[in-house]
Amino acid sequence: MAGALDGYRIVDVTAMMTGPAATMMLGDQGADVIKVEPIDGGDLTRQGGSAKQGISPFFATVNRNKRSLAVDLKTEAGLEVVKRLVRTADVFIQNFRPGVAERMGIGEPALRELRSDLVYVSISGFGESGPYAHKRVYDPVIQALSGLAYIQGDRETGRPRMVRSIIPDPLTAVTAAQAVTAALLARERTGEGQHVRLSMLDSMVTFLWPEAMERYTFVNHDEEPGEKRLGQLRDLIFETSDGYITAGANSDKEWHALALAVGRPEWLEDERFATMTSRLKNWDVRMEAMQEAFRGRTSAELLELLDKADVPCAPINSRVDLLRDPQIVANELIVEVEHPVVGPVRQTRPAARFEGTPSSLRQPAPMLGEQTDEILSELGYVADEIATLRQGSTVA
Repeated sequence: MAGALDGYRIVDVTAMMTGPAATMMLGDQGADVIKVEPIDGGDLTRQGGSAKQGISPFFATVNRNKRSLAVDLKTEAGLEVVKRLVRTADVFIQNFRPGVAERMGIGEPALRELRSDLVYVSISGFGESGPYAHKRVYDPVIQALSGLAYIQGDRETGRPRMVRSIIPDPLTAVTAAQAVTAALLARERTGEGQHVRLSMLDSMVTFLWPEAMERYTFVNHDEEPGEKRLGQLRDLIFETSDGYITAGANSDKEWHALALAVGRPEWLEDERFATMTSRLKNWDVRMEAMQEAFRGRTSAELLELLDKADVPCAPINSRVDLLRDPQIVANELIVEVEHPVVGPVRQTRPAARFEGTPSSLRQPAPMLGEQTDEILSELGYVADEIATLRQGSTVA
């Protein structure tokens, strides 16, 4: 059964994480994603970790459901290959620093001349103008600039901390994938393509805003609120006799249930915990009270008590725990697929399940230039022309 985006062709000249993860999602949903890579090694993420013959674990995941075209865009013949490809495409997506695509001859105005209804997507680190636009960017830079590292700061020392898994990159990828589908829907209605611009910084700050910037949402120019003390930002993580769990109670109903479940009815008479506002105001005191009530009990015992009381709770899973968590197993989220070069690969299935147009893992991440000849043939190049391109090191 065809996926939701079956019939759409996406030319992907992105590298690293933001662009490739976005086009992975679109490929999962049925789009024909053609990954255009440099002939001298391809996407940098092919290497690293426990890479096997140009396929790293990272690359294997974010570049599944794609075909690889290896071409030297610095040559006139290579640029012509990509331009011919764009004439057949619905979407073109790049994540070069601002100005680079234009200098390469693949900026939006140049490609718009080839296909007027093209959806052209530019992903940048900071935006296309402004004092940081020229800077190189990786995920930690956006964690720092967006306030995420500060929000994650150590509650004892105040030292900012990075989240130990990249966050701005995949978040921007999700934002980009949604934007592409919205732009394609608009094109269906109007017949017109458009230029979609987004940055990692904008995506991250927008994501954080509703909760992290709550105190700054209602504007008072005469007296802006001061910075919240990091010590008040204690994590909802509690130590048990044999591990760690998380548990929380936002509503009055949940707080009432939690108090009774752990044998602390006196909390219900405590004015510091009487309302949601007072519980937030006395956050640290409440966290200490909960930790004291949890101490000495096993994780399983506490989770059973809290779950019966309908209090949100969960164990703190390690990476190994995640693989065998009963809910993850029930969701059939983690699957194994066979890669023809690296062997069995464990991945997650596409998160969104479409009833009528299911997403699927149709093909593994490609070797560099694996489909070059196939794609060139689709574009009308004949065998002699392909051989000439190869002899001239224009394609690989």
